[in-house]
Amino acid sequence: MPTDLSVPGRRPRVLHLTQPVEGGVARVVTDLVRAQLADGLDVTAICPDSALTGHLRSLGARVRRWQATRSPGPSLPREVRQLARLLDDVRPDLVHAHSAKAGLAGRLAVRGRVPTVFQPHAWSFEAVDGPTAALALRWERWAARWASRVVCVSDAERATGVRAGITGRWTVIPNGIDPERFRPAPATAVRAGLAPLAGLRPEAPLAVCVGRLCRQKGQDVLLRAWNAVLRQVPDARLVLVGDGTDRDRLRAAAPGSVLFAGAVADASPWYQAADLVVLPSRWEGMALAPLEAMACGRPVVVTDVDGARESLPRSFAAPCVVPPEDPGALAEAVGALLLDPPLRTSLGDRGRRHVLSLHDVRHTARAVADVYRDLLGTRPAATWARSYGAVGGAEADRTTQRVESFEHRESIHS
Repeated sequence: MPTDLSVPGRRPRVLHLTQPVEGGVARVVTDLVRAQLADGLDVTAICPDSALTGHLRSLGARVRRWQATRSPGPSLPREVRQLARLLDDVRPDLVHAHSAKAGLAGRLAVRGRVPTVFQPHAWSFEAVDGPTAALALRWERWAARWASRVVCVSDAERATGVRAGITGRWTVIPNGIDPERFRPAPATAVRAGLAPLAGLRPEAPLAVCVGRLCRQKGQDVLLRAWNAVLRQVPDARLVLVGDGTDRDRLRAAAPGSVLFAGAVADASPWYQAADLVVLPSRWEGMALAPLEAMACGRPVVVTDVDGARESLPRSFAAPCVVPPEDPGALAEAVGALLLDPPLRTSLGDRGRRHVLSLHDVRHTARAVADVYRDLLGTRPAATWARSYGAVGGAEADRTTQRVESFEHRESIHS
């Protein structure tokens, strides 16, 4: 990416704002920061203290700590005030806010005074029900005025936003992964190096599910399907890789043939060890796990939801896409593929080629650079103080009052 982005005399100053700090969103942020630093940008990240902060610092980014919970709540006004002070200190030329919470707080703190990219990574109103969903939808409609660009990771995610009545300048940039990090390897050799698989027969059919242990990812549906899989493939084993709020409940429901690997810093060995990767999500923006699995030459089974279905080649639909919330269909697809090694090999080879052609992270970074160039090239290179003004003190208090007023007004209408 060229560095002459309409900020004369210095490198463009880009700020990434994120909460959550693990899972797919953290990987997207990490990949973008790595690419942008390599391209000579001045990159700062603001996020809660976590493993992500240390990793971003190791890449060479400046990192500022933001004390923020994952979901909106009573702490939101304090979080917006703190964020406003951090932004006033960093004075970025462009803010890139990732996911619902950072998108909410970031847009309230900036309010369009500098170019702001909002990337939902799946819409907030899809993750909740009832009055909470209605409130989240009204917020997204209201706050759209403060996003210079909304970057969606799939056409389906954009279509969902349009149908929901959200207006904005849209750009679709599919997620990308690093095909050098996620690459094929012999499953038997990889399994030998994974301690949780100690004692597992090397030839035992192995299904792997990688993702945060939570309702969104649907591991509970996979566990309900697993006994039916075992009736087809009695010696099959399932590994759940990840951690999350549903860990204890899932463990209590799991039979002995299910292993829990916990959170891992690098999931690539688990994809390489698998015969089949399963993602039974209830919703997604664009899931990274199927892309990572296909890059490793492994076939995948996903549910027919936006952002999961789009990650696969269209030719994969029949054997690899099943209805959500349907344990019977999921069991049938998983069992059939575990019993068909030639088909698995063919799907794995085709999946790897698909990822290399459409989902290389370098393509993603270039597309994001084009968005930045467009936004910074269409406005004067104003200083942060002139375009934004001091946001501490009285201005931060006014921002907080707007938050509280909005929450009060919307709760009345819910």
